[in-house]
Amino acid sequence: MRNAGKGWVALCLTLAVAWVVATASPAQAAGEGFTAWLQGVREEGLRRGLKPSTLDSALRGLQPIARIIELDRRQPEFTLTFDQYMSRVVSAGRVKKGRAKLEENRELLGRIGRSYGVQPRFIVALWGIETDFGRLTGGFKVVAALATLAFDGRRGAYFRKQLFNALTIIDRGHITADRMMGSWAGAMGQNQFMPSSFLSYAVDHDGDGRRDIWTTRADVFASTANYLKRSGWRGDQNWGRRVKLPPAFDTALLGLGIRKRLSEWQGLGVRRAGGGDLPGRDLRASLIRPKHGETPVYLVYDNYRAILKWNRAHLFATAVGTLADRIGGGRLAGKGMGAR
Repeated sequence: MRNAGKGWVALCLTLAVAWVVATASPAQAAGEGFTAWLQGVREEGLRRGLKPSTLDSALRGLQPIARIIELDRRQPEFTLTFDQYMSRVVSAGRVKKGRAKLEENRELLGRIGRSYGVQPRFIVALWGIETDFGRLTGGFKVVAALATLAFDGRRGAYFRKQLFNALTIIDRGHITADRMMGSWAGAMGQNQFMPSSFLSYAVDHDGDGRRDIWTTRADVFASTANYLKRSGWRGDQNWGRRVKLPPAFDTALLGLGIRKRLSEWQGLGVRRAGGGDLPGRDLRASLIRPKHGETPVYLVYDNYRAILKWNRAHLFATAVGTLADRIGGGRLAGKGMGAR
């Protein structure tokens, strides 16, 4: 009877455990799975040569962030018209602020612009559009955000790579895990670099041993300029211009896949937006319409393609170029920098 009693107790315990597992909330189940997954991340980090102290400080106490999954799942479709988008992104207020920031950082931007061959107005325009000149850099801890997205699995492989890149940045001493703040998708600092972009393009311009795109403007500006330069930027060219097409123009010629000399576009009847002739410099250019089915049309150069490497959206690239033009630059353009 004693053995039968033990068997009954064991059966009861088994049923109790099964009931607890069956009735556990999805959050509890996810939490348990996340803990095991995070241990796997730590083990892989050690194999990659990351310091145990780095992994402990960065991963300890992490939990999936439900808000990040919600933001990833519910990204709204882009429904703004071209004019609505431009009025928001290239607003009069942002143009005014951009001019002030250009003047405020004139000496530093001038040095960096000359060093990298990038006109300062483009550095300021990207800074303004990405984070409103450093004001809105994101309120999520990057490691937690990337871990959440990597564990979620929808784009798990991509975000897992970004997570290890972020851990590498911390391991190299550029910033601590607590101070590594960014967007819900892991874009960091005043120029919103993903960790992979940070490792490839971020610059320690002030020579303090850290590439600080969060608080050090010299590093922010130089990192932006370095990204553009290594993406094929030409300091002696502009990005493009709005143009006017002749009646019955063959729209099959629109798109980055078609490149012609300015003289060829001139011969096909393409003119400046005001009706004047195209510039005499015979650059190669493409005609693009930033939003399908809408006017206007732009004639764009190689620098436009470089901006697209930063962000593949035509609306974004057009906004950067337009804001840079409206910010201007005067003497900051430098000799030969900004030619059309």
